[in-house]
This record gives sequence, C-alpha cells and structure tokens, in this order.
Amino acid sequence: MRTQITKTVLLVLLAILTLAQTRAEAVNAGPSVSAQAAVLMDMDSGRVIYGRNENEKLLIASTTKIMTALIALENCRLEDKVSIKHEWTLAEGSSMYLKSGETYTVKELLYGLMLASGNDAALALACHTAGTVEAFAELMNKKAAELKMTGSHFTNPHGLSQKGHYSTAADMGLLAAAAMKNSCFAEIVSTKQAVIKGSSFTNHNKLLWLYEGAIGIKTGYTKDSGRALVSCARRGDTTLICVTLNAPDDWDDHARLLDWGFENYKTIRADGCNYQLEVISGTAQTVGLKCSQSLSLFLEAGEDAIIEACLPKFVYAPVRQGDKAGELRIICGDKVLKSADLVYETSVPLDESIPLTFWERVKWSWFFAVRNGYYNSYPIY
Repeated sequence: MRTQITKTVLLVLLAILTLAQTRAEAVNAGPSVSAQAAVLMDMDSGRVIYGRNENEKLLIASTTKIMTALIALENCRLEDKVSIKHEWTLAEGSSMYLKSGETYTVKELLYGLMLASGNDAALALACHTAGTVEAFAELMNKKAAELKMTGSHFTNPHGLSQKGHYSTAADMGLLAAAAMKNSCFAEIVSTKQAVIKGSSFTNHNKLLWLYEGAIGIKTGYTKDSGRALVSCARRGDTTLICVTLNAPDDWDDHARLLDWGFENYKTIRADGCNYQLEVISGTAQTVGLKCSQSLSLFLEAGEDAIIEACLPKFVYAPVRQGDKAGELRIICGDKVLKSADLVYETSVPLDESIPLTFWERVKWSWFFAVRNGYYNSYPIY
C-alpha cells in the first residue's frame, strides 16, 4: 500500500515538473506564426526576444519606405517645396495621386508616403533629396551600413520588386527602432488619417485601430513578396518592435507576438526619479539632481532588479550645473548591469555670509556621519 502511494506521489510530481518544463519551453519558443520570417525586439535596448528565419534575405515591399522616410527626414527640411515631375506620377502600384506641376512640401509627401504608401511620393522624395533614384539608393545603403543592417541592400525608394533589393526581419527591426526614435517619423506613422491638399488619406496599418498600444509603423505587399508588416506598440515603459515577412496572417501574427512579448517581458526605468541633496554654505539649502542619460533595463517578467542611487549625504557650495554628484545603478543579483551619472540640475553659488571654516566642515561632516553616514546607497526599486 505504501509503495503504491509513493508511486502515485512520484507520478504527480513528475507530471507537475513536465508541465512546468513545457510552460518554460513555450515561453522561450514564443507563439507560432504564419510568417516565413519574423522578429520581435525591445525598441530601446535592441534585445531580440523572438526570431524565426530572422536573417533570411527576403523581399520587403513597401516597408522599404521606412528607410525612404528616415533618409528624407535626415536630409531635408519639412517645409522644403517639391515641384512634381511628370515621370514621378507614372509610378506603378499604390499612389497618393500626385499631379505634374503641383507643389508639395516634404512633410506632405511624407504623409502620402507612409499613410497612402504612395510610390509616386517615394520617387518625389528620393529625387528631391539626392537628385536621382540611384543616388538616393546609395544613401539608403549607407544608412543601412550605419545601422549594421548586414543582410540588406536597397535599389529603390518604394520597394517594388527589383534585383538586388532585399532585407531581413532582423535588419528591418533595427531600421524600425532607429526610425521610431525620430520624433517626426513617429508622429507621422502614428497618424490614422490626414488631409493633404483636400484629399483624405487613411493609414493602411490596421493595428492602429485594432491593437492596444499600437503606435506605428508600415505595411507592405507585392505579389512576389507576399504580405510584409512592421509594427510598434507601447504599453507602460515597454516598447516592442515586430516584423513579419511573407506572412499570410500578418495582423494576427503581430497581435500574438506583441501579446506574448508584453506578457513575458518588462522594462525598468531609472531615469525618471527625482533627487535632492542638502547644500552647506550655499545660496540655496538644497539642489536637485537628474540622470545624465536615459537609463532603463529590459527584463523577463520573472527577473528582479534594484535601482540604486549612490550619493553623498550633502555637498559644500559652490556646485555647478551639470557636474557629477553621484551615480544611478541598475543591479541584478550582485552585478551592476547599467549605470549613469547623477548631475546637478542647477548651480548653487557660495553664500559668503555663511562661515565655512575648517571646524565648520568638521562639524557638518560629523553631523551627517552620525545621522546616516557620509556616503551611502539608496535602493529605490
């Protein structure tokens, strides 16, 4: 009887362990998708958390226009005037229906490019920026090299099928992350509808309506490439980039991948905390501190981290705006994974009416040492 009970307990434990292992493997593998190639990554850190054939070189259709828009934004002024040439209006495929001889601003063309996926707008922007499509393609490839898009090569600004024009899901993730950090680009691709010279354009990216937190970026399709989609979504402090290439069920693919990412990963931000230090012999009694740079860490949901501020208990005046006061650290276990300087937000001059003799310094040092110690670390998360 005892042997039978023991066997039963062992079987139950084995079943529990098997289920736990299956769950862990499912989390590591991520959801199944229809795409030939896919990638899911954290926008801020670039950490890839899901990949399927992510380095396979494939056609990318109109998601090419992410690069086109970024190049135009980096090389043109939004208010630049572009006079439309007849040959640009003859572009095949999707169009914002430019008319020869009309004048548009670069900004208007960018909205037509990213919302209506205008191939005519792509040609207009390329030729305005670089003079010819070929010269513009050189700029595209130069930018690709800068972003370490090692599996990509561009020959045109619109993405229509052409020999030598291709990219990978991983590379398109890098491009999307860079583009979304451009505030003007991010504003354009998050726009659902826009009116340009009396014509109304609706963004082709249905995720802006269908997915909570969706903020961009671009669809694509040709008969040769199949459906291509690059999306970006933000929930809380976490921003994810998703790319699928040749995906018959791309909308559902992105919803599943993004849901999985938000459920299993999180972002810890440290740069939004406010700090004050007491100032001795200054014209102000305290001085504010700020983080010198953006500081965040992308973690699996089950991982824990500590945000720690390492600061003196007080400072002597004068202090100068921008000088280092201490350090902000993100710690996992016993390792400092990321850190940034904490600097003074303002200057505090010396108040010469307040004596600061040797013995005054000794007194203040003793006071703070007795109270809390002169230098300490503050866990704040």
